Amino acid sequence: MKKGLTYDDVLLVPQYSDIESRSEVSLATDFGRGIELGLPIIASPMDTVSEADMASTLGKLGGISIIHRYNSIADQSAMVWVAALKKALVGAAVGVSGDYKKRAISAVESGAKVICIDVAHGHHILMKRAIKEIREALPDIHIMAGNVATLEGFNDLADWGADSIRCNIGGGSICTTRVQTGHGVPGLETILQCAKSDRNAKIIADGGLKNSGDIVKALAAGADAVMLGSLLAGTDCSPGTIFKTESGELRKTYRGMASAAAQKDWRGHVASCEGVSSSVPYRGKLADVVKELERGIRSGLSYSGARSVKELQAKAQWLQQSNASTTESSAHIRLR
Repeated sequence: MKKGLTYDDVLLVPQYSDIESRSEVSLATDFGRGIELGLPIIASPMDTVSEADMASTLGKLGGISIIHRYNSIADQSAMVWVAALKKALVGAAVGVSGDYKKRAISAVESGAKVICIDVAHGHHILMKRAIKEIREALPDIHIMAGNVATLEGFNDLADWGADSIRCNIGGGSICTTRVQTGHGVPGLETILQCAKSDRNAKIIADGGLKNSGDIVKALAAGADAVMLGSLLAGTDCSPGTIFKTESGELRKTYRGMASAAAQKDWRGHVASCEGVSSSVPYRGKLADVVKELERGIRSGLSYSGARSVKELQAKAQWLQQSNASTTESSAHIRLR
């Protein structure tokens, strides 16, 4: 039986570095079809993460948001239009049934540069059909597809026409797919396997990323960019209102789109429930949160003596850590 590793199972080994300042490190990523990300961060297409405010601000910071599809075509296109008016690089999500082709065309007409075909299990005949139809209708658009958990799935989606592929199934903080279905692959293992591909599609590490250290590990393993949900959900630019708990803590709602609450809101009934609805602490300004992540990522590259993501991938040295080492790796002071 194969053994799969996730982010807490490994560490990157520090190496000699001649990098004197984090400013020497470039996080720019060629995302294909003329798109360059100044920062390899993508906001997840969730209704508690990515709408116009997130897209406008994250785009200015060098990343990109994927406007969620749990709304009308008109509402989604309006959000894309607002972000495009502010000259932000923005994408839009569609499904694999119903109005996906019309939704994609409308989003592109409103300024979307990326169409994300957004389903939980992307290695599927419906994905193959959706990629084909959207590519025929929009031959020059960047198509993001997923999710997949295997090299075979990655290669198939690339062969079907995807430019970038979301890699991970069941690893998100509010996702219960592995519990409900028994299927999945540990997040880092997925990236390591997909990075063996000889296709040109970009790898997006999607799910299970808890901090900047995990992002550095994902990039080192072969990801071209990361997709974030919970790390961005509690900011001033995420949808929803701030609420105060009885203890006085400020929080914001964060929910999986396969949770019962989300399904009832966007389609009126619950099918397979593979997510939960929860909340995250309010973290303040998105710009501050993203800048802190960026500083951590730049530092991470410098610890391997790497000035770019590609150099990090070439130089990365890995070490599997024990359970005791995992505990040691986090803050573990004992207060008396």
